[in-house]
Amino acid sequence: MSRLLIYGAAGYTGSMVARQARAAGLDFVIAGRDGAKLAGLALELGVPYSTFQVDADDVGDALRGVCVLLNCAGPFARTAEPLMRACIRAGIHYLDITAEINVYRLAERLGAEAAKAGTMLMPGVGWDVVPTDCLAMHLGRRVAEPQSLRIALQVAGSMSRGSAVSAGEIVGAGLMTRVAGALVPSPDAQPELFDFGRGPVVCAPLSFGDLVTAWHSTRIPNIAMFVNVTGGAFPEGDLSLLPDGPSAADREAEPARAVAEVTGADGATVRAVIETVNGYSYTPMIAVEAARRVLGGEHSPGFETPARLFGAGFAETVEGTRLIDLGELPR
Repeated sequence: MSRLLIYGAAGYTGSMVARQARAAGLDFVIAGRDGAKLAGLALELGVPYSTFQVDADDVGDALRGVCVLLNCAGPFARTAEPLMRACIRAGIHYLDITAEINVYRLAERLGAEAAKAGTMLMPGVGWDVVPTDCLAMHLGRRVAEPQSLRIALQVAGSMSRGSAVSAGEIVGAGLMTRVAGALVPSPDAQPELFDFGRGPVVCAPLSFGDLVTAWHSTRIPNIAMFVNVTGGAFPEGDLSLLPDGPSAADREAEPARAVAEVTGADGATVRAVIETVNGYSYTPMIAVEAARRVLGGEHSPGFETPARLFGAGFAETVEGTRLIDLGELPR
């Protein structure tokens, strides 16, 4: 059994994931909540589809014959838990593309239960968090006894409607940092300057999933997250009025970047930037590659992270991705 189910395939990113799965030659089916949109996409791609709500009694029926579920339906605060639990009951591996930190914390909590069932829970196989997870692991190997990690994302251009809703979940989770291995509230965290390669810019503290994944991937005990927002990212107002997402031309014009700094016990600090194609273009490619590998037998029971499972070079399997070491900061 090596079939993938893409849930949320009728959405902006989900439909791109489904088309990428077809291009990759995977055996897959699509599912979600909008039957009309799913029917049209299924006809285009020549694949079966099903319509169900994540909290419906018949979710188990929809998972029959499936080995891996890739959840693309946000906000993930509503879809992740019922789908994770359904996957654990059915012995199916769970992947998703969320940036919502509480979904990662949920996967942590369910990790032991999933391991007992022989199931893997691996949220974050999109632009969140694959590039930054791999970047953290890469830098963590460049210093002796790494003690602290700071990561900043650069969010450029407009957001999809679904991402804007998920951003509200991230902001609503509150500011957190990891201190001595523990995730703690940090309501007084302040903006800081980071250089993505074009000079220092102000980055605001924000709680992304890396506060969970980077800890598991690197065991660096102190971790802080930041974001630099440009263009129309993080919109306000009635989010239902937003377009589905940026056009192909908009995506082409806005590459995605992240920078990280790791400090060792001796005070040495190393930096690196990772640059990829636009996050909405990157996510379908890397998520389908993750699903392909899991379908092929690369999985580990319980909670897992992309870098820990696939290695620090996984992010660079998408063409157009560059990891640039920036050297050591003055002590």
